[in-house]
Amino acid sequence: MILLVATLFLSAVMAAAWVTQNRLRNAGWVDAFWTFGLGAAGAGIALAGGAGPRRFIVAALIGAWAIRLGGHIVARSRGAAEDSRYAHFRQEWGDAFEGRMFGFLQIQAAAAALLLVPVLLAAGSPRALGWIDAVAVAIGLLAFVGEGIADRQLQAFRSDPRNHGRVCDSGLWALSRHPNYVFEWLHWCAYPVLAIGAPWAALALVGPTFMYCLLVHVSGIPPLEAQMLRSRGDAYRAYQHRVSAFLPLPKGWSR
Repeated sequence: MILLVATLFLSAVMAAAWVTQNRLRNAGWVDAFWTFGLGAAGAGIALAGGAGPRRFIVAALIGAWAIRLGGHIVARSRGAAEDSRYAHFRQEWGDAFEGRMFGFLQIQAAAAALLLVPVLLAAGSPRALGWIDAVAVAIGLLAFVGEGIADRQLQAFRSDPRNHGRVCDSGLWALSRHPNYVFEWLHWCAYPVLAIGAPWAALALVGPTFMYCLLVHVSGIPPLEAQMLRSRGDAYRAYQHRVSAFLPLPKGWSR
């Protein structure tokens, strides 16, 4: 029942995101709605079953994730041109953009609801707190700090006029073409660890598995790299040859 309520909440959040992007003519804002909505729903699910240290840990993890990432997206979107991915959709879909965007955002709401499953399982584990939970918190903290560093490095690179038209390949971006996505995925690995001991705990693996598929094969890397190839051309192709798309791997595994 609680998942159904959370799903309806996320659907309403993404409907509000559609109204907002329609009025602002900037679909980049929808990512902030998705992030804050998922964070709020996750914290609510974690705390809905009562008090308890693990429930507070889970709520804190997903709440901190949403505040940091959502804040970053808001700062990036304020006063900026529409995100290149959505601008490409707007051009490709033409007059059908608004209708297709509404459906697309409702699919995003369903995806967010699926990610609530590991949160629910992690919060409900009856196991006493121990070193396993410390490992999970360490994973969450590493993901939080790492994604923040990656975002700041890219923002600093883009803010330097000397880098206009160039590809960011320094810092964490020299190890992975999408280090922010690596740490985003790592965040969702914390919940299966916290869920150990819960009934159906293995279902919590849907979080990192689904997020990996989204980032690497669907809405993350593919459209972003297509846009980078259009805008950076051979410079980005050379970057693809040098650096792994996701996890840091030896040269030759870059694709």
